[in-house]
Amino acid sequence: MAWILLLIAGITEIVWAIGLKEAHGFTVLLPSIISVIFISISFFLFAKAMEVIPIGTAYAIFTGIGAAGTAIVGMLVFGESAGAKKLFFLVLLLVGIVGLKLADGKEEVE
Repeated sequence: MAWILLLIAGITEIVWAIGLKEAHGFTVLLPSIISVIFISISFFLFAKAMEVIPIGTAYAIFTGIGAAGTAIVGMLVFGESAGAKKLFFLVLLLVGIVGLKLADGKEEVE
C-alpha cells in the first residue's frame, strides 16, 4: 500500500508542478488553488508512504516520478524540447526509480 501511496504522491507532484506553471507566480486564481490542493495531497501521501518506506528511497522515488513525469508532460503538452540526450537521461531516471524499488524490496525479503 505504501508504494501505491508513493506512486500517487509522485503523480500528484506532476499535477501541482503544472499548476504552478499555469498559476504564473500565483497571479491566476484557479491554477493557484489547484496547485495548493495538490501540494497538500502530494505531501500527505508522501508522508504516509514514508511510514513504511525508508526516507532515502521514498524521497528519491517521489522526486524522480515528479521530475520525469513533469518533463514528459512538458514535452507532450507544452512542446518543450525532446532531444536524444534528454530522452536518454529520462529513461535513465526511470530505470533508477525502478531499480530503487527493486533494491528496497529485496531488503525486506532478506
